[in-house]
Amino acid sequence: MISYKGSRFGFYRDLLSSSKYFKLVCGAGNEDNDEVEYLAFIYTLAGCSGFDVSASPEIVKSAKNGIYSAMQKAQELGFPIPSEPLITVSVGMPGDHHVRKAFINSKCVSCDLCIPVCPTKAIPESLEVIADLCIGCGNCEAVCPPAAKAIEYTHDSKKLLDVLPKCVDAGAESIELHAGVPDDESTLKEWRIVSTSIPNGMISMCLDRKHLSDSSLLDRIRSAYEIAGERLIIQADGIPMSGGIDDLNTTLQAVSIADIIDTELRYKDARFRTLPILISGGTNSHTGYLARQCNVPFNGITIGTHARKVISNYKAKPESISSENLRKAIYKAQKLITTNLYGK
Repeated sequence: MISYKGSRFGFYRDLLSSSKYFKLVCGAGNEDNDEVEYLAFIYTLAGCSGFDVSASPEIVKSAKNGIYSAMQKAQELGFPIPSEPLITVSVGMPGDHHVRKAFINSKCVSCDLCIPVCPTKAIPESLEVIADLCIGCGNCEAVCPPAAKAIEYTHDSKKLLDVLPKCVDAGAESIELHAGVPDDESTLKEWRIVSTSIPNGMISMCLDRKHLSDSSLLDRIRSAYEIAGERLIIQADGIPMSGGIDDLNTTLQAVSIADIIDTELRYKDARFRTLPILISGGTNSHTGYLARQCNVPFNGITIGTHARKVISNYKAKPESISSENLRKAIYKAQKLITTNLYGK
């Protein structure tokens, strides 16, 4: 049993236990330092509990810079932030959509359909994908003419044993493994590396049902628990990276997968009574409402695409954003958080 009273580990556990944890996903493949700093700045001021960033020490530092700038700004504005948000770094298994990078091959017919659908503006007019901006969402592939088949992917391979300790040294306090792949043996091998990289911190496994049956998903959670014990968090990923539309249908699968884990695991197995479940994947302004309407308990809500989108018009460096744009951005971010967590 880990003793966490009065520690950052305890702070994390308390947030999860109170079901008031909101995590902003900057993007597992997003290595745009300026954007990550901006997102951390605005959402810290809005009351965000944590940030999910790429497993890069430089990106962790950018998130830290945004958080510290926000805490300084909060003091200037007269509402000091009571606690510093947590930073989680995300890594993924080969084949998991969160850590792939798109590229456009020589079959491209220059129809330009991929340019407007890219949520991070990673595809310029030159049609050469900017890798640091690509989050592997697949929007470009979806609109690419079937006859062309011009979109392919590379896996953003991370040498976990090397990069994770560096991320922890840079300020990361938690690690998340995106494990939406069918290979149990390889997944658990990577999970052990994650566990040993931060032995006194919470670790999260992100799972979806693209390749896993409900039964396989529950078995994987049981195996993950054998390694992580009470440090385990499960991020229930409805439809990964699908939060571009703000309606109930978009977030339905996110609530559904959380319900399966709750009813089939937490309710039936005493070991998992307090297992923290974060709702993710297609999450938007309706997620908390739908979960409450369906009586699906959750410990936190994780939002990426939609959360980034609502403040995208005000992007600037923390020191140069205008007072009016700062006010607007904080308002929109704060509204998203409070609507989800408190229903108001």
